[in-house]
Amino acid sequence: MRIVGIEGTAWAASAALFDTETGEVFIESDPYEPDSGGIHPREAAEHMSDAVPAVISTVLDHAAETAESDGVDVDDDEEPSGGRQAAAIDGVAFSRGPGLGPCLRIVGTAARSLAQTLDVPLLGVNHMVAHLEIGRYQSGFDSPVCLNASGANAHLLGYHNGRYRVLGETMDTGVGNAIDKFTRHVGWKHPGGPKVERAAEDGDYYDLPYVVKGMDFSFSGIMSAAKQAADDGVPVEDVCVGLQETIFAMLTEVAERALSLTGTDELVLGGGVGQNARLRAMLAEMCEQRGAEFYAPDPRFLRDNAGMIAVLGARMLAAGDTVAVADSAVDANYRPDQVPVSWRDDEESVARDPTETGEIRGAEATVTFEGDDVVKRRVPKTYRHPELDERLRRERTRAEARLTSEARRVGVPTPVVRDVDPTEGTIVFASVGEADLANGLTEARCRAVGEHLAAIHAAGFVHGDPTTRNVRVAGEKTYLIDFGLGYHTGHVEDHAMDLHVFGQSVEGTADDPEPLLRAFEAGYAAVARTKDRGDGDEEDALTRLRQVEGRGRYQ
Repeated sequence: MRIVGIEGTAWAASAALFDTETGEVFIESDPYEPDSGGIHPREAAEHMSDAVPAVISTVLDHAAETAESDGVDVDDDEEPSGGRQAAAIDGVAFSRGPGLGPCLRIVGTAARSLAQTLDVPLLGVNHMVAHLEIGRYQSGFDSPVCLNASGANAHLLGYHNGRYRVLGETMDTGVGNAIDKFTRHVGWKHPGGPKVERAAEDGDYYDLPYVVKGMDFSFSGIMSAAKQAADDGVPVEDVCVGLQETIFAMLTEVAERALSLTGTDELVLGGGVGQNARLRAMLAEMCEQRGAEFYAPDPRFLRDNAGMIAVLGARMLAAGDTVAVADSAVDANYRPDQVPVSWRDDEESVARDPTETGEIRGAEATVTFEGDDVVKRRVPKTYRHPELDERLRRERTRAEARLTSEARRVGVPTPVVRDVDPTEGTIVFASVGEADLANGLTEARCRAVGEHLAAIHAAGFVHGDPTTRNVRVAGEKTYLIDFGLGYHTGHVEDHAMDLHVFGQSVEGTADDPEPLLRAFEAGYAAVARTKDRGDGDEEDALTRLRQVEGRGRYQ
């Protein structure tokens, strides 16, 4: 089977031919390169209108040539887009979204025209799912977590119950766009990522804000600080080192958190920013430390390309997942969790049930059970810059010990802190619970978590990482643990982020998340009303949660 793929979501006009028999992927691309600044949608669309037909023509010629070499009888007198290529092609796949609307419409029109001319099925592919699937296909992994690090996107995906679930995401801008904002500020042309990578080779580490909330993350503060540092005279090479070390450490940390939450031991990297050698090295080192497998596709499959579109299109065609021309409208906001994953077995869930042993390796610490005590050790993360790692381990150890005790004082069940050593990153707790909430989700337990979060929010702080792995249960009693990402705040946005983190962890792993989340929100609302200080923030957190959910940039 041979599938033509067509890509053109933003800057890369690309076409490809995938042969399922040989595994060969032939790709022809013509990227848009702006004269200055970033991508201009109108100019990008103008580029697509010229470049898309040209790259398709090259791929069709290749299809005909390889068909002839394989002994397929083709008629050289046919028109270039007619029967000569039809003998070699079984379907046409195209990027249906997400992306820039004007570019997507050009690609969609070209794909429909080609499919109708060749009289073959049309396949509408989600661009972000294709980034994941090319890595899964090439690695042979069963059900990995995928970190997509693209220009306009940054998120963690895992397959569960017939769809790819968003486990974590950027809450403001995509990772590539964030880096480009800095490079435009210092006068460098698009794309900025390779220029930052080269400049960082000659710099020294410069400390920048580090913002991780559960498995979500934010780049806006980092970009503001980086631009200000450059304006203040900090060598741009040093700022570039700080950017890489900070942003990529954040992405590596949340990837490890996703591995810990789901229990899987497979990680795939996707997206154009994945071409950065430092990011790949960090992820590989993290996976090696925790005994997980890591795979990054070749660079030609990381940047936007039609090869990944063709490969996923072939799987969709084999599953009978085609689209009629009348139903093939593009969608600039086509979310990966909207895609029915027809080509996978429902049993291949990313959510596993790891067995608890004498030592548990979490995302940032090891936990050992010693009699009635639990010893938590924040082990050094060698993938992080030593200065950054030391700061995070020390700050988080102190925050966890302090906020765990503060939560107990306001009536929230937490373990008793028996000893703390911030220098070594070690805390000794009294053992609580019999298992993680992730291993026994019930509506009553989720309601209790909502009540606990409302109580600590009213007391003036947030948990920071309230996933189902950071709640211990015994019967119907629930205990909040692991306050390392918590901090004092009274802002409704921070409260909503706590709710968002818990909701994502439930949606990514539960078989039927809706009743669990309704119970969770009901518990939060009930306690928030009783503790309302008159400013309305507690009850508004649920309203703000809806805004946060619609703000994700993983489209």
